[in-house]
Amino acid sequence: MGFIDVTTSLLSGFRSTCLMFALTLLLALPLGLVIAFGSMSRFKPLRFTVKTFVWIIRGIPLMLQILIVFYVPGFIFGSPILSRFTSVVIAFAINYACYFSEIYRGGIESISRSQYEAGQVLGMTKTQVFFRVILLQVIKRITAPMSNEIITLVKDTALARVIMVTEVLKAAEDIMTKGLIWPLFYTGAFYLLFVGVLTLLFGYAEKRMSYFRA
Repeated sequence: MGFIDVTTSLLSGFRSTCLMFALTLLLALPLGLVIAFGSMSRFKPLRFTVKTFVWIIRGIPLMLQILIVFYVPGFIFGSPILSRFTSVVIAFAINYACYFSEIYRGGIESISRSQYEAGQVLGMTKTQVFFRVILLQVIKRITAPMSNEIITLVKDTALARVIMVTEVLKAAEDIMTKGLIWPLFYTGAFYLLFVGVLTLLFGYAEKRMSYFRA
């Protein structure tokens, strides 16, 4: 295989990587916020249940979670329920939603209660205070830790190969069976490019939100 053929094969795997990444964020970002509200709930049974769930998900390796989501439903119902790709996306979304929830929770709880009280004094409801006053400050404070988790997600997509989902690294391994080793290192360029673009985007976002600085 020549350079063009290898690049074409890796690009096919890279498209799968990008799709997993995008779908995971699409599901995990809002789900993480819901979980965060659950972990801060004043209803103790709900708070305990949510925090226990987050503790379990954060404590179990992501690779094991992928295997559980893919294989367990099949054992229970006697045949596969989810496709390999869908199983990976679900496992990623649940895992990262739990990590995102802790970041959300930390950001929300870092805002002084006086800001909520000041908004209510001005006649705003709690919902209005949160979305008009608190939310943008929270986004500013969580941008850095969120960017770290999102960049980690780019590299974690390689775990999809554990159930034979062809992402860019699996595509490189398939090429290696034909006697070529260099495509394995070539995949590093795809990851570096992806992470580089994300780093620039997050840097731009942080600068745009610099007006929150004292």
